[in-house]
Amino acid sequence: MNVVKQFWRSAPSRSILLNYNVTRLVSAATITPIQRIQEPPSPVELDKLYKRVELEMRGIDPAVLLSYSWFCIAAASHLGIDVTKSWALRKAEKERHTLLRCVHIYKKHRVQYEIRSYFRFIHLQRLTGSTCETYLEYIQRNLPEGCALKVTKIECLRIPDHITPPTQGKISVK
Repeated sequence: MNVVKQFWRSAPSRSILLNYNVTRLVSAATITPIQRIQEPPSPVELDKLYKRVELEMRGIDPAVLLSYSWFCIAAASHLGIDVTKSWALRKAEKERHTLLRCVHIYKKHRVQYEIRSYFRFIHLQRLTGSTCETYLEYIQRNLPEGCALKVTKIECLRIPDHITPPTQGKISVK
């Protein structure tokens, strides 16, 4: 008998539960209605459209450049971007500098230094401005050391108002 009394004392009474539900319903009924916005919405800015975005990657290590181009193509596929072309030049671009070993004499003793630059190219098609900015920011943040990236965008524009289509009919030539 003692155990039952303790159980009833620890449980909340039925009247408290009913009062709680009633107060919740009353407070929910006093919600203020939504008011309409008096100002008209601002005109919507249209997103830019790019017909093609060309990425030119230049680096001093061909293995790093190849790995970075794979990374760029994988990132484009995750964002749903069409990669139309991806290629590399067959030969590296070589830049040679000839220096004298000694500044003052011995003109016949020269040293040649060579810098090789490797290139890779990627063409992306049909991009919106927001997708392009997100993609470019992502790949530029992950650009490895010894690599450079050049981006060329070809944007689609509206036909200007001063250009009109030709009229139907014969054109007279004087």
